[in-house]
Amino acid sequence: MTSLQDIGAAIKNAESILICGHIMPDGDCLGSVLALGLSLEAMGKKVIMASPDPVPALYDFLPGVSRFHIGEPPVDDFETIIILDCSVPQRLGKGYQELLALDYVIINIDHHFGPGLGKGYNYIDTSAAAVGEIVFDLLRLMQVDISVEAGINLFTAIVTDTGSFRYDNVNSATHQRAAELLALGVPGAKIYLALYDENPLVSLFILREALHTLTLSPDGKIAWMTVTLEMFEKTGARGEHTENLVNYCKSIRGVEIAILFREISEGAYKISLRSKHQVDVNKLANKFGGGGHVRAAGCTMTGNLTEVQESLVKEALIAMAGKD
Repeated sequence: MTSLQDIGAAIKNAESILICGHIMPDGDCLGSVLALGLSLEAMGKKVIMASPDPVPALYDFLPGVSRFHIGEPPVDDFETIIILDCSVPQRLGKGYQELLALDYVIINIDHHFGPGLGKGYNYIDTSAAAVGEIVFDLLRLMQVDISVEAGINLFTAIVTDTGSFRYDNVNSATHQRAAELLALGVPGAKIYLALYDENPLVSLFILREALHTLTLSPDGKIAWMTVTLEMFEKTGARGEHTENLVNYCKSIRGVEIAILFREISEGAYKISLRSKHQVDVNKLANKFGGGGHVRAAGCTMTGNLTEVQESLVKEALIAMAGKD
């Protein structure tokens, strides 16, 4: 099994590096790519930071975010590819999956359950609450100074993927890493303000529309909402404005499984799954070709909305029954 020491040695030997993550990047993906990229540049490495999809406006405050190459892989020369927060080839995005078949040194760092990329250096720690935690440990292992700019990105990565330290995969080491970042001068309060208290008005409009669709199972243990293309057109909202909607379902007393059905194209739905204490939603997502974590996972489904909902809710009820 690849160790962080192995990865650190491979990075030290690299001269030109492409760092990327998954499609529809979130705070952990973006913050981890930026933190590692800025830190390796400070070591004198040639670094390209790339994202297959645009960066959500929510993360415009991140240091270095304007440096992202957006879209298909850049044509620049690079010898090593570091892939963060993704170990499923299909989630790398157009053009990036194809790079795996070429003659590059591949380094994969992730914390999701998954099959892995099948080549190169693979380090997957499913006990980590965020990839930002692993990147923090890697930089410390390599004895690389973490700048305030890199620290802001790491703190954002950890905060967003732990639900502000609320999820049950958070432990004392998670808080210790965050404390060390704050000690470096990372402005925690300003990051929270940017993440949670600067919402665009359209995010409330789409929330209002979604709440009208709120449905609970007869036993009150499963709750779900839906966002359609028509709602996006009506409100002017985008997918990034729905990132936390599933948590409104989860916040209901008595609910164990929360689901958001978001239409991403005609007849295609991105499903977000959350659970509180009992159900492994990663296993639930696996049944539909998806995955993630025990308490947070997702998948994509196609078909008639009613049939999609009935199919997923049926499996959720089965999962719930197995825990009673």
